[in-house]
Amino acid sequence: MSMPNMPATRADQPLTVPLHGRTRRSSVDGRKVSKEPARLQEWVDRIAVPNSERLRVGFVAHVMQVAGAEVLIAETIRRLAGLIRPTIFCLDAIGALGERLLAEGADVVCLGRRPGRDWRAAWRLARAVRARGIEVLHAHQYTPFFYAALARLLCWNFPRIIFTEHGRHYPDVVSTKRRFTNRLFFDRLADAINAVCAFSAGSLSRIDGFSGDRIEVIENGIDIGRYGPAADRAASRRQLGLDPARRYVANIARFHPVKDQATLLRAFREVATARPDVDLLLVGDGRLRPDLEELVRSLQIESRVRFLGVRFDVPDIMRAIDGFALTSVSEAASLTLLEAMASAVPVVVTDVGGNPEMVRHGVEGLLVPRGDAAATAAALLRILDNPAASAAMGAAGRARVLERYRLEQTIQSYLCLYQRLCRRKGS
Repeated sequence: MSMPNMPATRADQPLTVPLHGRTRRSSVDGRKVSKEPARLQEWVDRIAVPNSERLRVGFVAHVMQVAGAEVLIAETIRRLAGLIRPTIFCLDAIGALGERLLAEGADVVCLGRRPGRDWRAAWRLARAVRARGIEVLHAHQYTPFFYAALARLLCWNFPRIIFTEHGRHYPDVVSTKRRFTNRLFFDRLADAINAVCAFSAGSLSRIDGFSGDRIEVIENGIDIGRYGPAADRAASRRQLGLDPARRYVANIARFHPVKDQATLLRAFREVATARPDVDLLLVGDGRLRPDLEELVRSLQIESRVRFLGVRFDVPDIMRAIDGFALTSVSEAASLTLLEAMASAVPVVVTDVGGNPEMVRHGVEGLLVPRGDAAATAAALLRILDNPAASAAMGAAGRARVLERYRLEQTIQSYLCLYQRLCRRKGS
């Protein structure tokens, strides 16, 4: 991922992206879903503007770790180079992905937020926004939006605010005070509110108290060109240092309670006992890693589970595996799930959140109840023991991603939103 020098578009002379064909709006559970055509990159490359004329966009996140929202930020910056001048504002820490972007020339600012409500972090964010002349602040998740909204009140130029909701907590409960404050105050400070799936959009309205009729769904997407069916799975395994004669199931997620790798490990103990030629790959890292390693030892499956850490070669891993498992207790629109589907890998995922919006049971993969190790084990054995059915699910998953979850569509939707807000601002 290369990060060219990036600065801003004038709000009084916004650029307009020509849409190739009509912009489609479909519905998911009654909610508007943005669908933009997928020819963005060639057009952006053709009409890149001088640095001083690019739209100044600030992205606000917790930490630039290797996770869905943060990867989307990085890809948006990369693909809109030549049209936007981005700054990434990290509330808590820069993170591994942030360090990588810094090394590639991105403007990354760490606000050093203290635990709890740190009002000074809002002042620091406002000062940095004013210094850069930010025109649009795109906050990913609620807490970054909270600080972006406060910072906006401290900025003379009143940047436009976009709030994008990704995942949800589990259990998903908010205080009456927060809901009341959102409805009366923060809802009005957001110029646009969107979510990555209908589940998250519904939760924003039903649980958080935001106005449901203004919440738009802009579905996540991935770079389809990086993913595809394995031409030679044995060769892919050798390239990664894996045994080409063995079969592999992978989980790619941060090690956090919401991802519930513990249930997957308990399920895999049954799989390991029944299928001696199958191993489990855990890709990622996080504060639960010592606990998961201890669980692996207590389950006596150390020789069958490999911790691969944070990886930037996920497409290669996808081409080496026979199945993908995601046992989250809550999930919105997982990018790694889309990556597995785009790689034509059969998937086993929990029937929670946005997962059933992407995976139809028995078509693109198998859905299991959250926290149910026995059902997860049975589903994994089903895809491992039925090659023809698994191949059909993998092919259906790839077709679904090709039709609906392209990164170009997602980013073009956001670009159109940035420009629309600036046109409104300059009118």
